[in-house]
Amino acid sequence: MPVLPCRPNTFLYHNELYQFLSHCQQNCAADSSQIVSISLEVESVDPLVVLQEIAQPNQLSFYFENKSNQQAIAAIDAVAQLQTCGVKRFSQAQKFVSSCLDKIIKVGTSNEVSTGPHFFCSFSFFNETSQIDYPFPAATIFLPRWQISRCGDRCILVANFLIDNETNLSKLYQDWCQKIRTINLLKFQSNSTNNYNSISRSQHIKNIKNFKQSITSSLKLIESNYFQKIVLAHPLDVSVDRPFDLFQSLENLRNIHPGCYIFAISNGKGQNFIGASPERLISINNQQLSTDALAGSAPRGKTLAEDTKLANCLLSSEKERYEHCVVLDFITQCLYQLGIVPQVLSPRLRQLSNIQHLWTPIQATLPTNVHPLEIVAALHPTPAVAGVSRDVACTKIQDYERFERGLYAAPLGWLDDQGNCEFIVGIRSALIDRDRARLYAGAGIVAGSNPDREIAEIQLKLQALLKALV
Repeated sequence: MPVLPCRPNTFLYHNELYQFLSHCQQNCAADSSQIVSISLEVESVDPLVVLQEIAQPNQLSFYFENKSNQQAIAAIDAVAQLQTCGVKRFSQAQKFVSSCLDKIIKVGTSNEVSTGPHFFCSFSFFNETSQIDYPFPAATIFLPRWQISRCGDRCILVANFLIDNETNLSKLYQDWCQKIRTINLLKFQSNSTNNYNSISRSQHIKNIKNFKQSITSSLKLIESNYFQKIVLAHPLDVSVDRPFDLFQSLENLRNIHPGCYIFAISNGKGQNFIGASPERLISINNQQLSTDALAGSAPRGKTLAEDTKLANCLLSSEKERYEHCVVLDFITQCLYQLGIVPQVLSPRLRQLSNIQHLWTPIQATLPTNVHPLEIVAALHPTPAVAGVSRDVACTKIQDYERFERGLYAAPLGWLDDQGNCEFIVGIRSALIDRDRARLYAGAGIVAGSNPDREIAEIQLKLQALLKALV
């Protein structure tokens, strides 16, 4: 993948970009194409505002934000994409990324994480989706046409252009210039519309009695050593009297849950999968891998004294600590099997606005021969969202749950051309379809679990998400 240094403003004001694109087109064989990836630093702007302004309803898009680290990225439209399913979907995604990188010429960029082309990925929980009309494939990987990222006060616009003998370079170049002008005009805008009008809504939690029976049945199987843990999820269906405002919901999520990853994935057909996940699957920065064991939870208190009491109960709970250790052991064993030596940091609490978790960060130096998607494939699903033993628990999940998990509790994220990546687990999430939404939440069932308490935990998670959406 060639990298050509340049001064972006030279391209912008002296038309050298057009000349370079013309040169690339002339070098294309009759049946071949190239992808030119151009990076340009622009005025500081909110990527969510850019997404709202330039994304079209019929385009794939992806939004990903970690507010606590002052990082956000928006991806709009696809210049190349793969949609697939089955047990080989992660390896197929890896091959797709490699084939695209072979075609890419990078211009005006460095090897910093925020620059250069990124690939955006969403995988379903299971290898196949069982619901025929579920709106997202079991795996989607795309290279966006437009990518805007912000890290602190620095913003980078990346445009990826597919060039072949039939490409209209004049139109492509005009589109590039227009996008830069549009983005520069957005620098003073905020996404918040302050649209907090009350929306009449209906809520329907289906089959709560059956869900309680599933928990009770699971506890009997745990007692008989059929498995050690299972994570059962439950949906909340919501309908409103007008279409959901996607961007206002995202604005609400990042304000209410500043310590979580905020995400939104659009399939280009009117459906969006959004949420605020506290759970990172993996992140890689310059060959340094970070991941988390996040399991075991308790609500936050209404007063400092109550909050401290709940935190101490969580830290001392044999049941919650066992659930956490199961996840920690699974992750470290998976890493060792890939030839990665993990460094386990001290356990601590991860305290969010409405809930707190037992949390152990894990770090490692990544061998050069291990691809990020290999790690994602090995770790998914972790015991935090599936159970132990994993395969047995997943089979029972399909028996118990009468709805499609789809992207719920599945890997979502991005990877770049340098091997950097950030993947999260799509929990605390919702599938939005115009004026209807299905919200998802789950609870880990282990020996000692109380069905009523597990249901209360799920209700807590669902109501926190509902508050942001409407």
